Amino acid sequence: MRVISRMMLGTAALLVSAAALSAQTPFDVFFNTEKLSAMIAKAKNERKPDQGNFVQPLWAFPPYHASLEYRVHGIDTPPNVHEQDKEIIYVVQGGAKLTMGGHLRDEHRTNAANRQGSAVEGGTAQHIGKGAWLVVPENTPHSFTEIEDTLVIISLHVPKDGATK
Repeated sequence: MRVISRMMLGTAALLVSAAALSAQTPFDVFFNTEKLSAMIAKAKNERKPDQGNFVQPLWAFPPYHASLEYRVHGIDTPPNVHEQDKEIIYVVQGGAKLTMGGHLRDEHRTNAANRQGSAVEGGTAQHIGKGAWLVVPENTPHSFTEIEDTLVIISLHVPKDGATK
């Protein structure tokens, strides 16, 4: 229950912050179906053949940021651990196997707050599909594999325990 309360508080804070900042921000923070469809088309057209994940920013109100991620069948992207952020994910289109937990094989640091590996070992796998919402807690290995054609997600990074960076 504490986790849900923290998430609700964090989401409320995010919405209030976004509303306050949107009045001061010169870029658009509203994304309707047409804009999301255009971003998906852009990802499909501009993604390099060997690029497993094409990421486009939706908005950033530090310390929060959201992205649209477009992943394709046949190219698994490296699993990650976000040490400072929990990741709230909404599946816009497609499906995949999501593995969370366990530990990273061949772990290496990608920057001050993130690590990658070659696989997640010992995690729990489940199928995710269109319409799914999920939360990957901070410091949790996670990977998307067995992509069905394409997987399009909206990924919202929220600092752990509401801390600011």
